[in-house]
Amino acid sequence: MTLPSLGMIGVGRMGLPMSRRLMKAGYALTVLDADQQRVESLLRAGASSAASPAELADRSDVVLLSLPTPDVVEAVAFGEAGLGRCTVAPAGKIVIDLSTTGPAGARALDGGLSAHGLTVVDCPVSGGVGGAENGTLALMAACDPAVFDRVKPILETLGRPFLVGPTPGMGQMTKLLNNLLSVTALAATSEALVLGTKAGLDPEVLVEVFNVSTGQSNASATKIPKFVLTRRFDFGFSLALSTKDLRLCLQQAEELGVPMVVGAAVRELLKIAKAKLGGDADLTRIIQPIEDWAGVTVEAGRGRRD
Repeated sequence: MTLPSLGMIGVGRMGLPMSRRLMKAGYALTVLDADQQRVESLLRAGASSAASPAELADRSDVVLLSLPTPDVVEAVAFGEAGLGRCTVAPAGKIVIDLSTTGPAGARALDGGLSAHGLTVVDCPVSGGVGGAENGTLALMAACDPAVFDRVKPILETLGRPFLVGPTPGMGQMTKLLNNLLSVTALAATSEALVLGTKAGLDPEVLVEVFNVSTGQSNASATKIPKFVLTRRFDFGFSLALSTKDLRLCLQQAEELGVPMVVGAAVRELLKIAKAKLGGDADLTRIIQPIEDWAGVTVEAGRGRRD
């Protein structure tokens, strides 16, 4: 069976390892990114490059987007040489948006590109850089079931795909809810460990207890031990992107009339951490303003008061 030709726009922290997995699976890949060094690394591995989204779409059966913000997705789709300007058999092409843009962004992308004959799969991912490298991402697809069946083999190269609904926007909503739970667990676990450390407890022991108790979460199982207790703070997802995701989630909550008391509090902590440390700082640094307020450092082998 002949594999479809693929294009990847955005080969950053997530797009780069996903591109490598697709190439390893045998897909012919054309790439585009503002960072030419990342593009060059894929060219050396056998990829080809395009000068614009339209050119990339012309050379691809399926285009994947892995982009940081809704405005970048919009520019790639509808800019002067955007995806909508492709001329080679647009009616047969599929655009899989792996970015997190919010439901409104997904609906706008679908509406705009479908007018040019392109089919959109709203498919944000979760699992971080490690998941992208290991092919263990969760992929939350929203599209027509028949389209899902066509792209499922591609998505399975990247992780475990789920069809969460038939309408673009449903994938984004699923992703925003997941990210709400994820960052809330990290914020709450960070507060608990700062309090425990201040009380004289060993944070490493606390994490071990949490992980065999009802307080266990991905934060206690992975993010805290790997990236906080070690003081590496290199999980690979920025405070700016997490703040964006929570903003999009709370916008949806407001539109639907659902109160988000806990979510609003977590957003405030994110905003404080971002203002203090900068948007490029790693999400796991969300613990540091709490440490500063309490005067302790949550660190492996120390658990000390400052």
